[in-house]
Amino acid sequence: MAVEVTSWDADAARRDRVDKPDGYAAAGIPVYLLIHRESCSVVVFDQPENGSYQHEERLPFGAPVHLPAPVDITLDTEPL
Repeated sequence: MAVEVTSWDADAARRDRVDKPDGYAAAGIPVYLLIHRESCSVVVFDQPENGSYQHEERLPFGAPVHLPAPVDITLDTEPL
């Protein structure tokens, strides 16, 4: 699993939301969790196949976030 918290760099949008998910999926990392501070949301990417994630779920801070197998836990994002 990979976890990323967005940064305030000018190129962060592309790097965190496009380049990294593609790279992690291509490497076969099963789950990528992106904590998006700007939009106050959490994005879970999973089901890597052919170099991209087949599933993406975006939830607001405060919602419980389930990380699918092999992680298989639910995070409480209320403190975020």
